[in-house]
Amino acid sequence: MFQTTESADRIRELLDRNLQGVFGEGDAERRRATVEELWAEDGVLYVPPGAITGRDAISSFAGDLRATHPDFVYSPQGKPQVLHNAGRIAWGSGRAGEEPAYTGWDVIIVRDGRIAALYVFLDETSEEFRRNSVPKKPSSAE
Repeated sequence: MFQTTESADRIRELLDRNLQGVFGEGDAERRRATVEELWAEDGVLYVPPGAITGRDAISSFAGDLRATHPDFVYSPQGKPQVLHNAGRIAWGSGRAGEEPAYTGWDVIIVRDGRIAALYVFLDETSEEFRRNSVPKKPSSAE
């Protein structure tokens, strides 16, 4: 039988701290320190634009995303769920006190107490989803 060594409390902590301390953090140094603490060295972030591998690239992506909406906050929508070595949390992002501008789900896979993979699902009703789902036009060189 499969047995996980990951605790449910640690997985919930990773979900919350990643949402707030990585994607919700505007300070690059604090964000990078949190990535070092939470993410596996070879961690992979799966987002609509593609897969991003490694702590440096993940921290950079989170900072670039944060810069597009510096006044937005991430708010958990309900309680996180944990199953074996995985967890998920629904969230909304927008200005504090207002309806979220976009919503989604984070699903993490945990290895040795750190995030090994994060899959970010944007809700299809959000503008952010539509912006990231528009097929790219082939360049004239193709």
